[in-house]
Amino acid sequence: SIASPPSAPLPLFGEHDVEMRAGAQGEMKPDTIYYRLPYFSFTNQDGKTVSHSDYQGKVFVADFFFTHCESICPIMSTQMVRLQEKLKKEGITDKVWLLSHTVDPMHDQPDTLKAYALSIGADLSTWNFVTGEAQDIYWQAETGYMLSAFPSDTAQGGFFHTDRFTLLDRSMRIRGYYDGTSTKSVDQLFQDIKRLVADEYPTNP
Repeated sequence: SIASPPSAPLPLFGEHDVEMRAGAQGEMKPDTIYYRLPYFSFTNQDGKTVSHSDYQGKVFVADFFFTHCESICPIMSTQMVRLQEKLKKEGITDKVWLLSHTVDPMHDQPDTLKAYALSIGADLSTWNFVTGEAQDIYWQAETGYMLSAFPSDTAQGGFFHTDRFTLLDRSMRIRGYYDGTSTKSVDQLFQDIKRLVADEYPTNP
C-alpha cells in the first residue's frame, strides 16, 4: 500500500517578525519570531492564582463563557466536557489542559465557578475556570486571543463573547480556532490536539 503523505503542520496565528541571528559559524541567518499569548494572571475556582507559568509547556485549549448564560455556553461546556473525556481516553490529560475564562467576573466569583465546574462534571486537576478584573479578561480575549468578549445590552444575558475554542501549543502560540458549539469542529480539534502532542512530545507512544 502507498503511505499517505505527512499532514501539513498546523498554522501559526498572529503577527510574526523575522530577525537576523548569528548561526553556529557566526553567519547571520533569518529567524522567525512567532506570536505568543501575552502573560496573564487570573484567579481560579479554588481562589488560587493561575498564570501563564502554569500553562507554559502544556498544549491547552481556552474558551470564554459565563455561568448564567442560557444561549451558547451550555453547548460549549458540553463540548468541552466531551473533549476532556476524549483526552482522558487517549491518555494525554497530563499534556493537554483546559482553561475557561468567565466574561462576567462580578458575578462569577470562585465559589460560583467551582459550583458550575462540578455541575458539568469538569475534572479540575487539568481544567481551570478563571475570573479576574473585567478589563484584564476582555483585553486578553481581544488582544491576546484575537477574539471578542464584552458586556452588551443587546446580547442575551448581558454579555457578548466568542463561541471559539482556541488551541495553543507548548510555547503558547495559537495553532487553531474551532466552533465550540459544533461536534464536528470539536472532533477536528481533538484530531489536531493529537497531532500537536505527537509533534511536541516526540517520545509520546
